[in-house]
Amino acid sequence: MSTHEEKAWPAAGQFWWHGDEPDDPAAYPLHAVVFDLDALSDLDLDGHRVVYNAAFASLGLDLQWSVGRYQRLMALPDERQRVAAELRKRCVGTECDVLVNLLVDEICAAKEMMFEEMILDAGLAPRPGLVDLVMDAFVAHIPVSVVTTGRRSWAEPLVRQLVGDGLVESVVTADDVTGSNLFGHALAELGVAPHDALAVAGSPAGLRSANAAGLATVLIDADAGRGSTAAAVRAGYNGAGDALRLANCRRLHARWWDQHTPSAA
Repeated sequence: MSTHEEKAWPAAGQFWWHGDEPDDPAAYPLHAVVFDLDALSDLDLDGHRVVYNAAFASLGLDLQWSVGRYQRLMALPDERQRVAAELRKRCVGTECDVLVNLLVDEICAAKEMMFEEMILDAGLAPRPGLVDLVMDAFVAHIPVSVVTTGRRSWAEPLVRQLVGDGLVESVVTADDVTGSNLFGHALAELGVAPHDALAVAGSPAGLRSANAAGLATVLIDADAGRGSTAAAVRAGYNGAGDALRLANCRRLHARWWDQHTPSAA
């Protein structure tokens, strides 16, 4: 190969100072990708909702959450608040608050006990296009980590179920970290700095956690509006001519840091 390759210059009027460039991945190389577990699969609708319905049935409650109802309840950030809101909707009288408080504890305890034994058999599937992105990273020798507020006992086998064996470098769980520093712990395990990694979050809460760790973040959330704290907001990994593959991740990562790195004095 010649050592004097011709350089492809931009067309007239298309130099980077005329637009949003540079988003050259070489300027800000990507060395790791950190997913939260919600970005791998729809854990809320196809996991937590299903187990809650089983918990309701185990307690003899005439209650089943449909997909639509659970989506509305997800406006409440805490699972206990969702259960309490559902119960308050269904009971009346002065004894309602006492009954709700007792039932919330009982329902959440039953759900927690059932979750680990049910989640691996719930039929969770990877989000379409996810495995293509993880395989891209694996082939390019870019390590992948997954973080979750769940327990290792079920989270680690679920990750293997969703993306296969040997493709994820590390899984960081609530057993490893207390508090909200899951992404920071993942970076430490991978040996990379925040500006060297891209996060992929599956919920606004995941986005906030990744941003707090200093990461450029892609949000996978069909219902989210376009927020200024995300490098990109997408309904999913696939898209007509615009799938979220590694090359696209490199560009998004580079563009984010180009826009968020202070200019040299």
